[in-house]
Amino acid sequence: MPKLPVLPLLACLMLSGCGLIDQYFLPVSEDTVQEIYENGNDAMRAGEYAKAAESYARIKDDYPFSPYAVEAELSLADAYFLNKKYWEAADAYGEFETLHPRHSAIPYVLYQRGMSLKNTYRSVDQASTEVAEALEYFQRLVQSYPGTEYAEKAQQQIAECRSLLAQREVYIADVFWSMGNYQAAWTRYRYVLENYGDVTDVAEYARKKGENAYLRFRENSAEAEREKRQGSWKDYFRWL
Repeated sequence: MPKLPVLPLLACLMLSGCGLIDQYFLPVSEDTVQEIYENGNDAMRAGEYAKAAESYARIKDDYPFSPYAVEAELSLADAYFLNKKYWEAADAYGEFETLHPRHSAIPYVLYQRGMSLKNTYRSVDQASTEVAEALEYFQRLVQSYPGTEYAEKAQQQIAECRSLLAQREVYIADVFWSMGNYQAAWTRYRYVLENYGDVTDVAEYARKKGENAYLRFRENSAEAEREKRQGSWKDYFRWL
């Protein structure tokens, strides 16, 4: 069987594989990344946020050293937020802050991460861990970047977060009340008064309910003590 000349065969392999070599060893065309970035921006303007996220994520993952990479990272977080993917948005904003702590957009990033966490909260019977975390971001924004546009907006969010947290505490107190555990209810209402006095409507409700809970707790305690000393009236009626 005739053998192919070595040099022509090698040349043939190199020519056929040149596209593969270019793909892995030569820098990608900046025009290509720009096109992907612009496709993402077009999708954002059209309200196609999932499609936009795909474009930005591609740049972030495949072209991390591109001049468009940093903007794509922030735009990816925005696309998640606008698409109401709040968990993904919170993570993306957090990653951006970690990677670019001195970026000029950090006040915006802190605000948006706080909003993302706050928006995961749906109802008072849900754990309020994310609201408390959002509150920390808003407070940090006000302390670290006072006078900025987003610090001013954060003040309103701080008030709203504190109201949500107060309502959550009252909800728990009301559950104890409904169970007849007036001591636990009174303790929780008192906690609201001590820690959320600025949330005036909730604090006033907690004050009134707390007073009633305390009275009922004292009445039950007095009755329990009397029965301990004298026995229950049921002791005289064994068939009850």
